[in-house]
Amino acid sequence: MTFDIQEELKKLPDQPGVYIMHDAEDVIIYVGKAVSLRKRVHQYFQASHNEGIKKEQMVKKICRFEYIITDSELEALVLECNLIKEHRPKYNTMLRDDKTYPYIEVTLGEDFPRVLFCRSIKKDKSKYFGPYSSAGAVKDTIDLLKKLYQIRSCNRCLPRDIGKERPCLNYHIKQCPAPCQGYISAEEYRKQVDGVLDFLNGNYQPLLRELEQKMQQASDAMEFEKAIEYRELRNSVRQIAQKQKITSSGGEDKDVLALAADDRDAVVQVFFIRSGRLIGREHFYVSVANEDTESQILPSFIKQFYSGTPYIPQELMLQADVEDATVIEDWLSKKRGQKVTLRVPRKGMKEKLVELAEKNAQLVLSQDREKIKREEGRTIGAMKEIAGWLHMEGLSRVEAYDISNINGFETVGSMVVYEKGKPQRSDYRKFKLRTVTGPDDYASMHEVLTRRFSHGQREKEELTQKGISDEYGSFTRFPDLIMMDGGRGQVNIALQVLSELGLDIPVCGMVKDDHHRTRGLYFHNIEIPIDTHSEGFRLITRIQDEAHRFAITYHRSLRSKEQTHSVLDDIPGIGPARRKALMKRFLSIDDIKNATVEELAGIENFNGQTALSVYKFFHGDIETEQ
Repeated sequence: MTFDIQEELKKLPDQPGVYIMHDAEDVIIYVGKAVSLRKRVHQYFQASHNEGIKKEQMVKKICRFEYIITDSELEALVLECNLIKEHRPKYNTMLRDDKTYPYIEVTLGEDFPRVLFCRSIKKDKSKYFGPYSSAGAVKDTIDLLKKLYQIRSCNRCLPRDIGKERPCLNYHIKQCPAPCQGYISAEEYRKQVDGVLDFLNGNYQPLLRELEQKMQQASDAMEFEKAIEYRELRNSVRQIAQKQKITSSGGEDKDVLALAADDRDAVVQVFFIRSGRLIGREHFYVSVANEDTESQILPSFIKQFYSGTPYIPQELMLQADVEDATVIEDWLSKKRGQKVTLRVPRKGMKEKLVELAEKNAQLVLSQDREKIKREEGRTIGAMKEIAGWLHMEGLSRVEAYDISNINGFETVGSMVVYEKGKPQRSDYRKFKLRTVTGPDDYASMHEVLTRRFSHGQREKEELTQKGISDEYGSFTRFPDLIMMDGGRGQVNIALQVLSELGLDIPVCGMVKDDHHRTRGLYFHNIEIPIDTHSEGFRLITRIQDEAHRFAITYHRSLRSKEQTHSVLDDIPGIGPARRKALMKRFLSIDDIKNATVEELAGIENFNGQTALSVYKFFHGDIETEQ
C-alpha cells in the first residue's frame, strides 16, 4: 500500500510525542521527539529547512512515518530513549542512558525511611519515583519534603544506633524529630513518610496551595526574599509533579490495552511494556455492531489476540472491567504457565498510562480509519481470502520455499514466513544443500523440507524434556499452510516429506502460467483459479517473489565467496596468518610455486613441516635421498 507522505502530514496533531521514520524495507531508521509533532515532522520535508547532510540523506530514504502522542515533552524524551535502545535506528546519535535521569528513592526497607536522590533503580524494598528531567528540581523537592515532613537525612543505622550519638543540627532547628534518640516511634515516623509518598504519587495540590498562600503572605508583608524562596519551591514542585508514565520503576512486563469506538468501528491500542519500559505499540481495527459495548469488544479482542501471540506478559492493564474476566485470567495463566492478572487502574501513573493509550487509539480511529482498513485488507483480509479458496477454517502462519542454483552449482534453499499477512523476517531460514549434486530441484526440496521439519521435531522434544514451552524454539513453530513454488511435482515432494515425518500440514502449490505469472493454487490434486485482482492474489505474489528473492540473495553471496576463494586456502596447515605471510614474502602464486623448501621454511611462523606441505601441494611428494 502506498503511503502518501503529503497526505499523512496533514493529519499530524499539534501535540507532544515521538515520531518514527521507516525506510522502504519498513526498517526503523530514525526516532525523534517533538513538542509539536505537526511542526517538527513537517520540517523534514521542507526544501528550505537545512538539518545537515546526515538528515538530508535520511529524508531521501523515508517511505513512511508513524507517531505516538504523549502528555508532555518529558514523556516524549523518555519514550524516545526507550525506542532508540530497542530498535537502534541507523540515523540516531546515542542518547543519554537512563542512569543520567534522576530518581527519588524512599528507603521503605528501613525502620525509619529516608528520602534520597539517586540515578539508578535497584531491586530492593525501596520505592522509586521518576525518572525526572531536572536534577536541580529533584534536589529542591527532596529538601522541601525533608522540611515539610521532617524526614531524617543522616546515614545512621536505626534502630541499632539509637542513643549512641548526640542529635544533629536538624533536630535543634526543628527539621528532624530525632529518631536517632528515640524521641519518635517508628509508627509515628511512618505517618510522616506516608505524607511523602502521597505527595510523590501525585497528590501535590494541597502543598502547592499552601506555598502559593505563603508566597502571597510574604509578598504582602514586603518580605520579598522569602516570597522568592516560596516561588522557587513552588516551581520545583510543579516541575517534579509531572507524572512519568513511559518508564516505571517496577521493571515489570505488561501490556496496556485501550479501546476507542464509534457506532461502526473500533480501534484497540496495545502498549508493550517490557522490563518497565514502553518499547512499542500496535493498533488493531475491530469491526463492531451497534449494540456492542466496550466491556464486550475488549474481551473478544483479548481472546483473539493472545490466542496467537507467542508471549503473554504477567499483567494486562485495561481501561474498564470486562466480561468473563476471571475465565480469561485462568485461560491466559494456563497459556503463560504463570499467573496473569487483568487490572483496571483507578488512580496514579498506571491510570494515566491507560488514558494515554486510549488517547492514541482515539487519534488512530479519527485519522487513520481508511488506512487501517486497507492495511488489514492486504494482510489479514488477504489471508482470509486464501483460507476461503482452500476451504480452511483459519490461516495465520504460512511458510514458502524455493530452490536456487545455476547448472547445479551451489544449490541453496530458502524458507520465508508470513504471519497474518506480513513477513516475519526473524523466522526466515536458508539452506545450503548437502546431499544433492546437480540441478535436481525435487531432490533439493526433499532435503530442505526434511531438514526443516525434522529439526523442528527434535527441538520440540528437547524443549519438552527440559520443561520449556516449545514456543521459545527457533524451528518449533510449524505453519498452518506450506506454499510451494510450483505445481503438482513440488506439492507431492512436500507431502512425501510430511508423511515420512508423521506430520499433517496442508500443502498447496503456486502455479505459474507461460509468462511466469501466478495463475492459481494447486491443492488436493485440483488447480484452484483465483481472482487476479484480489488482495489474496497480491499476497500470494508477494510471498512467491519474496521466497525467490531470498534464495537468489543467498546464492549470490555464496557465488561471491567462491569467487574470492584463494588456492592457498586449500593447502593443509595454511591458515589466515600463514597465508598473509606467504603473500607478503612472494608477489604471486607462481613465485610461491617456484620456491624451494628452504625458501619457504624461512618465512615467519613457518617450520619445516609447513614448508614441506606447501611444496608438496604444488609439486607432489618429494623423493627422499638415499
